[in-house]
Amino acid sequence: MTPDAPDDSDTGLLAPGWAGTPAAHTTSDTAYLRALLDAEAALTRAQAALGLAPAEAAAAVTEAADPANFDIRSLAARTVDDGNPVIPLVADLTAAVGEEYGPYVHRGATSQDVMDTATMLVAVRSLGPVLAGLGRAERALAGLAARHRDTVMPGRTLTQHAVPTTFGLKVAGWRALVLDARDRVSRVRDTLPVQLGGAAGTLAAFRAFGTKDGVALTRAYAREVGLSAPELPWHALRTPVADLAGCLVFTAGALGKLAVDVLTLSRTEAGEVSEGSGGGSSAMPHKANPVRSTLLVSAARRAPQLAATLYGSLVAEDERPAGAWHAEWEPLRDLLRLVGGAAAHAAGLAEGLRVRPAAMRQNLGLTRGLIVSERLSAVLESRLGRARARELLTELARRAHTQERALAELLSEEPELKDVDLGDLTDPAGYTGFAGPLTDRALERR
Repeated sequence: MTPDAPDDSDTGLLAPGWAGTPAAHTTSDTAYLRALLDAEAALTRAQAALGLAPAEAAAAVTEAADPANFDIRSLAARTVDDGNPVIPLVADLTAAVGEEYGPYVHRGATSQDVMDTATMLVAVRSLGPVLAGLGRAERALAGLAARHRDTVMPGRTLTQHAVPTTFGLKVAGWRALVLDARDRVSRVRDTLPVQLGGAAGTLAAFRAFGTKDGVALTRAYAREVGLSAPELPWHALRTPVADLAGCLVFTAGALGKLAVDVLTLSRTEAGEVSEGSGGGSSAMPHKANPVRSTLLVSAARRAPQLAATLYGSLVAEDERPAGAWHAEWEPLRDLLRLVGGAAAHAAGLAEGLRVRPAAMRQNLGLTRGLIVSERLSAVLESRLGRARARELLTELARRAHTQERALAELLSEEPELKDVDLGDLTDPAGYTGFAGPLTDRALERR
C-alpha cells in the first residue's frame, strides 16, 4: 500500500480486546451500513403493509438496499458535510431504486429516525454474541465451582490473608456476576426500540402522506425491522441508549472482576491459577503472560468513561438535540466492541483456566497458622475469657512472626492450654464456614 493510496479500514491493530472477535464484524462500518439500509427498507415495507406505499416500492427498496451497491468511503466523506451518514445514504439509495419508486425511500422520516433505528439494530446484533460468550463462561465456571467446592485456599482482604475460603466459592461468585450480566443484557436486548417520529417527533409528515394511525405505523415498522415498538418517539428521550450503556458497563465490570482475581492469583508469588495459554514476552522467554485477563481488565477500565458520555447525552435539548445525539455514536460502538470482545475472552479464560490446589494449600501456610486465629479466638474465649484470649493470641501472633514458628507449636507450649484439646483447630481446611453449602446454593441458579 503506497502513501498515495492509504488503507483507512479499522482493522483493530491497537484493539486486541475486540479484534478477531464477533464484535469486530457486528460493529464494523459495513455492519452499520447494513443496519441503515435495513432500517430504510423496513420503513418502506411497513408503509406498504398499511397500504401507504405500493408493494412494488417495498420490493424495489428492499432489493436496492444491498451494502454491495454502495461506496462506503464516499458515504463517509460526505457525512462530514451533512453531519450524519443518513443524508448521503438516502440520496444514493433513492438513485439506486430508480425514478418510479425512489420517492418512497425515507418517506416521512428524519435522519435520526433511521440512525437511531440502525444503532439499535447494530446493538441487538452485537448483543447476541455477547450473550453467547457469557453463556460459555457461565457453563465453564459452573463446572469449576462444582469441582473445587471444597478446595481450600486463602481468603484475602485488603491484599492480606484473612481466613480460609474455597476456590469453589470464589468461582461461584464470578459465575453470579456473569449471570447478573446475562440477565441485564437479555432484558435490554429484548426491549430495544425502533425510532419513528419525523422531524420533531409528531409523525406529521407521515400523516400528510396518508397515515391514519401513527401507533399502527410504528408497530408495523417495529415488526419489519425486528425491534420493539416504543410508546413515544425518543429523539430527545434517550432511555434506550442509557439502558444499553448500563448493561454494557456492568458486563465489562463483572468480567473485569473475574479477570483481576485471576491476575492476582496467577502472580508468580501465588501461582494458584494460570491461564490455559499465556502470551509471550518480546524480551523474556520464560514468561506466559495472562493476556485474556489483561484484555478484560483493560475493557473494564475503559467502559465507565464511555458510558459517562452516553449518560451525559440524556441532557438533550428541544425535540431533537444538536450534539448530544451525535456524541453517542462512537462511544456506544466502542462499548459494544469492548464488551463483545470481553465476552469472547472471558469464555476462553474460563474454559482454559488451570487451577493449582497444591499451591493454594502451600500458601495457606504462609502465616504459620495465623489464618485461623479468628477460629481460635472463638474457641479460647469460652476457656479464657474474651480479653485474655485476645491478649494471648496477639502475643502468639507476634512470636510466630518474629521467631518464625508455627502457631500450633506455640499454642502447645502455653500452660493455660495444657488441658485444652486443640485437635485440628489450626488446620485451615476445618475453617471454611459454610463455603460448601453457599457454593451449592449459588449453583442452583440458572
